[in-house]
Amino acid sequence: MILENASSFFAWDVSSYLAVFLILAFVIVTVDHFFMGGATENAPSTKKYLLSKWLYFVCFLRLDKSEKYLHRSKVVQLSAEFYPVLLLVFLLRGLVAEPFRIPSNSMMPTFLTYDFLLVDKLSYGIHLPILNTELVDFGDPERGDVVVFRYPNYEKQKTYKGADFIKRVIGIPGDKIEYIDDKLTVNGEAIEYQKIGIYKGYEKGIEMTGYKRYREMLGNNPHDILLHPKGASRNVKLVVPEGHYFVMGDNRAHSSDSRFWGFVPEEYIVGRAFYIWAHGDVGGIFSSSPLKALKTFSFSRNGVID
Repeated sequence: MILENASSFFAWDVSSYLAVFLILAFVIVTVDHFFMGGATENAPSTKKYLLSKWLYFVCFLRLDKSEKYLHRSKVVQLSAEFYPVLLLVFLLRGLVAEPFRIPSNSMMPTFLTYDFLLVDKLSYGIHLPILNTELVDFGDPERGDVVVFRYPNYEKQKTYKGADFIKRVIGIPGDKIEYIDDKLTVNGEAIEYQKIGIYKGYEKGIEMTGYKRYREMLGNNPHDILLHPKGASRNVKLVVPEGHYFVMGDNRAHSSDSRFWGFVPEEYIVGRAFYIWAHGDVGGIFSSSPLKALKTFSFSRNGVID
């Protein structure tokens, strides 16, 4: 399946809600400042060029550093106070780096369920926040990169509307891919595998104990994978179309990936996962065993990703 069948990229997420707040705050303060008397009572104490004044206003909702909103309504005050901080968060998330939480076992052993990652959004270019429209191109994903992307959702399933997935890039545009009996061949070249041993899982991944662990020597990005001890996972033979990528999870027998639902459009790639910064079942704090969930939280897995 290719781009023409993919669902819309836009989805309501943290960045979308931040954008709504920023727009509302900007409108509220602008109306108050220029139409409700705020400009007269809050006249800037120093003169600046008009362009610099407006630039400062867009960033801080003030025309001057000394400008205060203490005499205005609470709504205006709160909008003006929170706006600069949330604008910074919005720009950092949208342009530089975004946090991501691993929701399943599909990328074991590289990631464990409940790992917290940072996604580099500048790896492949500068993109317009929310819409992900590319403004400046820095390059393309390479084989072996771990990427976060908006799930193409070719079949328009409501459950996955706007969902973000994380997988490893196995095939780039034009590649001829064969994955037969858990052995990968790219453009006619068989990828080397190094046996590591038997995997021992824990927490949510304990069911993977006994799986076979191998080192897959894919180009400049070798990485560990898990294989089922009693049989091979799904086979495929295909050619990756232009503008799309073929992705798979490192836990090959437990991954919903391009072998099942098709290719990832380049436009849907959010960024490259590059760092594990924490691990823990934060959502479990609201479960019946909050103390057990808190015990799983740690920084022991901090590190750069293979």
